[in-house]
This record gives sequence, C-alpha cells and structure tokens, in this order.
Amino acid sequence: MEHAITYFETLDPENTDVTFRLARERAHKLEIRKIVIASTSGATAKKAMEYFKNDGIQLIVVPHQWDFHREINAFPQDLAKTLRDAGHVVHFGTMLFHTNDLYESTTPAVMANLLRCFCQGVKVCFEIVLMATDGGHVKSGEKIIAIAGTGRGSDTALVMQAASSQHLKNLRVHEILCKPLNPLNLEEVHAKMKKELSR
Repeated sequence: MEHAITYFETLDPENTDVTFRLARERAHKLEIRKIVIASTSGATAKKAMEYFKNDGIQLIVVPHQWDFHREINAFPQDLAKTLRDAGHVVHFGTMLFHTNDLYESTTPAVMANLLRCFCQGVKVCFEIVLMATDGGHVKSGEKIIAIAGTGRGSDTALVMQAASSQHLKNLRVHEILCKPLNPLNLEEVHAKMKKELSR
C-alpha cells in the first residue's frame, strides 16, 4: 500500500484548508464518520463546522480544559451551544499530558515531549483522542480522524484507532495524512503562541 503524506514547509493558519481537505477525502474513502479536532479559541471549530457540514461527519471538538492558563476558557460558550445544536460534541476534559502536578510524576510531560518530536499536532491528536474516548464520545477501537495544529489553525491529521487512557496500549496511528516538515519544540511552540496572542 502506498499513500502520500503532505508536509507543510511553513507554519501558517492557511494550512487548515489543506488539512481539512485531506481529512475529508480520507474520511470518505474509509467511511469514517467522526473527526476529533482540537480548537482553543473556537476559530478552528467554527471553520470545521462549516467545512464539513454536508459530509455526514460528526465533530468531537476538544478545547483546553477549564482553568488552564486562564480563569475564563477561551472557547466561546455560545459557539459550544451552536455546535451541540448542530449535532456535534464539545468536550472540556482533563488534558492528560498536563497532569504532572496531579500525579506528582513527570511521565505525562515526557510522553508529550516524545510525541512533539513528530510535531505539536501529533502530541495533541494523541491527547484529544484519549480524552474523547474517556468522555464516551468515541468508542474504544473505533477508527476516527484526529486533527490538531501548532498554535493557530490545523496542520496535522492522523487516521487513528481510538482508545481510552485506561487502555493506552490499544491506541493506534494507522495513517499520517499531513504534518509540519520542521516541527517546533515546546519552547518554540510557546513563543509562537505568545507572538500570535500579542497580534
């Protein structure tokens, strides 16, 4: 079997359109009906809701959990209602790779940093699929597409077999549809996000 992977040479919000197109094409080919997608401010979720509206795909939107770096969640609650009214899911769950203080262990951070060797989006895809499965929005063993990005927008899409955090060994990546060619480390991701928030 041969299948092309798209590599983004620049980190740009415009990569979102290509990521969505690749996800749509593969979802149709594989008859996948659920996309788990990360969205911090709601902009990516809003765009995805419009983009996939005629595809028979349910979005499982995973924003940041509450009280993560800010008192008020950046994801608009009116948008969460709009998404839910349209048949999608918005899941504010515990971000599993940010639980060092809870468990007094560096294991979550080590796992996150290893996944960031592929790119920030791969790390987030793993995290949001585990979160969505823990929340009962996808079934363990279900084939889905996960979409995430670096800072703003989307630049990573994976075809995955979902699993819960209780059965981590069952999590699978079947296909990489796209990712950045030159991924950033954690410090570089933070610097990029800080720069974008200051605009």
